[in-house]
Amino acid sequence: MAGATYTPIATQTLGSSASTVTFSSIPSTYTDLVLVAGASMASGSTFGLQFNGDSSTNYSRTIIEGNGSSASSSRTTSSASLDVYAPSSPYTLIFNIQNYSNTTTYKTTLWTSRTSSWLGQWVGLWRSTNAITSLSLTGGSSFAAGSVFTIYGIASA
Repeated sequence: MAGATYTPIATQTLGSSASTVTFSSIPSTYTDLVLVAGASMASGSTFGLQFNGDSSTNYSRTIIEGNGSSASSSRTTSSASLDVYAPSSPYTLIFNIQNYSNTTTYKTTLWTSRTSSWLGQWVGLWRSTNAITSLSLTGGSSFAAGSVFTIYGIASA
C-alpha cells in the first residue's frame, strides 16, 4: 500500500491535570481507529472509555493481566464504559477500535495497557450500531499534566 497507514487525527497533551480527555468530530473516512496514550494518574486508579457520550450500560469487556509472577482474568458485562485499570504510573495504553464508522454492527475494541511491571490485554464491545464520532477517557482520578493522547485513523487497504 502506498502512503501512510496511520494518519494522525488529533493529539492532546495535558498542560494541567484533567479528569476527562475527549476527542470529538472524528471523521468517518478511515476503516479503524487507534488511540495511543502515554499517561500518568494515581496508582490503582480506574478510568473508562465511552463512545459518543453513551453512559448507559452498553459496554462489556474481558481482561487478562499479569505481572510476571501472577496472572488473573475477569469479565464485566452491562457496564457504563470500557473500564481500564492503571495499577501504577506511568503507563502506555493502545486502543484498537475496529470498523468504527460502520452503522450495521456493534463496535469491538482490543487494547493493551502496560507499566514497567504489569501488562493487561482487553477485548471490549460497545453494543451500538452508531458510528463513533467522539470518544472520552474519564478517570477515577485525574490524568497528570504532561500526559499525551493521540488518535490515529487507519486507512483501508
